[in-house]
Amino acid sequence: MGCNRNCGLIAGAVIGAVLAVFGGILMPVGDMLIEKTIKKEVVLEEGTTAFKNWVKTGTDVYRQFWIFDVQNPDEVAVNSSKIKVKQRGPYTYRVRYLAKENITQDPETHTVSFLQPNGAIFEPSLSVGTEDDTFTILNLAVAAAPHLYPNSFVQGILNSLIKKSKSSMFQNRTLKELLWGYTDPFLNLVPYPVTTTVGVFYPYNNTADGIYKVFNGKDDISKVAIIDTYKGKKNLSYWTSYCDLINGTDAASFPPFVEKTRVLRFFSSDICRSIYAVFGAEMNLKGIPVYRFVLPSLAFASPLQNPDNHCFCTEKIISKNCTLYGVLDIGKCKEGKPVYISLPHFLHGSPELAEPIEGLSPNEEEHSTYLDVEPITGFTLRFAKRLQVNILVKPARRIEALKDLKHNYIVPILWLNETGTIGDEKAEMFKNQVTGKINLLGLVEIVLLSVGVVMFIAFMISYCACRSKKIN
Repeated sequence: MGCNRNCGLIAGAVIGAVLAVFGGILMPVGDMLIEKTIKKEVVLEEGTTAFKNWVKTGTDVYRQFWIFDVQNPDEVAVNSSKIKVKQRGPYTYRVRYLAKENITQDPETHTVSFLQPNGAIFEPSLSVGTEDDTFTILNLAVAAAPHLYPNSFVQGILNSLIKKSKSSMFQNRTLKELLWGYTDPFLNLVPYPVTTTVGVFYPYNNTADGIYKVFNGKDDISKVAIIDTYKGKKNLSYWTSYCDLINGTDAASFPPFVEKTRVLRFFSSDICRSIYAVFGAEMNLKGIPVYRFVLPSLAFASPLQNPDNHCFCTEKIISKNCTLYGVLDIGKCKEGKPVYISLPHFLHGSPELAEPIEGLSPNEEEHSTYLDVEPITGFTLRFAKRLQVNILVKPARRIEALKDLKHNYIVPILWLNETGTIGDEKAEMFKNQVTGKINLLGLVEIVLLSVGVVMFIAFMISYCACRSKKIN
């Protein structure tokens, strides 16, 4: 009887040890299975989960606009007063709803090239007004004239055309005209061929965001979705000849197994460059653990603070000898137009940027950019891209509409918030196909290990107690 009991206790201890060992063995094996599955599914080729969602996003993406309506145009033009602006919005459009086109795989280089069509559909139910709402804004063509044509004689000719067209420093335009284009009366009088249509995002609808070639990850999963080359209408050659402006992904996804220490780099054609985000916090998105990566203030810092931004300091006067921070001069890829990009309301910008503007109120929560990335797959499940478009206007002695200005203004025109969040149905599917299986496997590993350890300890204690009684 004692022998049988001892044998049973020893057998139980052995079983517990086996379970513990099996659980311990299963952990690295499970991790290997997870890694193998993820590596297979994130490759950008026909049949994978990543490819299906990459061709056409299943997430609704919206672009909201807030327009800076100028309240005192005459005071500014005549007295060079502070510009008083009133933010109006949001005006919301649905974007990124079109599937990628001309998808071509190159098995030799393990890349895939494609076109990303552009389209914007106005969403009245998500907007404060209609596309016919009118705003008082800077006259884009008049403000750009002295930058594009610095010659004094040419400016004299342009001045006569500006006066003849009854154009001034400011103008009234509808939302639709401001965003997507209008025929400018001043440019329409220019006697030689020029583009007469002006708009902050003109042309957009029925165009494509360049030709992208990205790595499909077939040979090296650490390169999946990273841009190899980009050929767009925007002129990046000025910078790319000596600056690495195109690197990273398009921010829709990143190589899998994202660590908190990783810097996520992504390219945005809106700002003609790549930018980056750093880890900010752990979040829970509809039951899915994600890492929030945020755009740091250093991304828009001066070249003195961030040497990576030296490409965007192309002159010394406006940039105050390259010490101005919070704005990027992207005129070189905007055909010379004086376009400056910043965070909304000049968040993280030099104080002198906002000093001549009344009505700005920057805050981190509303105006920062972030990406919520699922760390195992590298998929971006929620994002908010926030940018402000500004135009530089400066005094021009030969142009009457600008001759009374006493200093330069970097005038905010609008800011945008492009957002997308994984839908409830997609989130459930993601949890079932990815995180659910991973969590289940992890749970099995822990249970086997825990039960095995507990059994082994319990049976060993019982065995020792039994042996002690027998000796006594």
